[in-house]
Amino acid sequence: ILHGPYGEDGTVQGLLELVNLPYVGAAVVGSAVGMDKAIFKYVMQANNIPIVEWQLVTQGMWHEQKDAVVGNIESKLDYPVFTKPANLGSSVGISKCHNRTELETGIDEALRFDRRVVIEQGINARELEVAVLGNVDPIASIVGEIRPRRSFYDLVSKFMAAPGSEEESELLIPADIGEEMSMQVREMAVQAYKAIDCAGMGRVDLLMEKDSGALYMNEINTIPGFTQISMYPKLWEATGLNYSSLLDRLIDLAIERHDQKSGLRTNFDFEQVA
Repeated sequence: ILHGPYGEDGTVQGLLELVNLPYVGAAVVGSAVGMDKAIFKYVMQANNIPIVEWQLVTQGMWHEQKDAVVGNIESKLDYPVFTKPANLGSSVGISKCHNRTELETGIDEALRFDRRVVIEQGINARELEVAVLGNVDPIASIVGEIRPRRSFYDLVSKFMAAPGSEEESELLIPADIGEEMSMQVREMAVQAYKAIDCAGMGRVDLLMEKDSGALYMNEINTIPGFTQISMYPKLWEATGLNYSSLLDRLIDLAIERHDQKSGLRTNFDFEQVA
């Protein structure tokens, strides 16, 4: 129902907190950190969870010292790179850049949607996805893989490609990565989920470098697509939890978290201390 700014970023969650209503999914902090690609990366780094090399560019930096910004990016990263609005979803505003001209265009495009832009090192990777479910003791589904037929898994691949067309991405459940790698992916997914204080549900996206097999955390979608053909419920279906049971479990988790928070004190009696 909700995606992107003012829905997935903690704002609606904050409203629900103020009116004291239980709701499915991450609370304010988990939602905000999951949405903000830059803050998310800082949290991953603080928890020693591997991510690809990246740089952050602000609107002010870009307007005041464009040449210096480009020079710094080119000294730290190799083409191709990806430019992304720090706070957005569904691959909106994302560009794959192979040279300086495309980089400048990509940053300009991303700045149409946010005042901060994340520039990520492009790697030759497989795109893996894991569905995570739970509050205090989250569990991970089996691992799935997306194989885009376009240059990357962009807006067209996700929402606009006709079924059976050359632009439609291939979804593999389970991913063909072996049991040991699958276990590593699932453990990293749960570690990242806990690190941002996610709750209820989250689709964790990872990258696996094709040549080395190295794993990198990409992002957590705290409100993943949820139609019956979306990756999140399909991963749980393949793991043994059907769509109806998954909905029931998510509602139970929402009520459980609300009950836990309702038992906390939100005021302090100074007279009692005195």
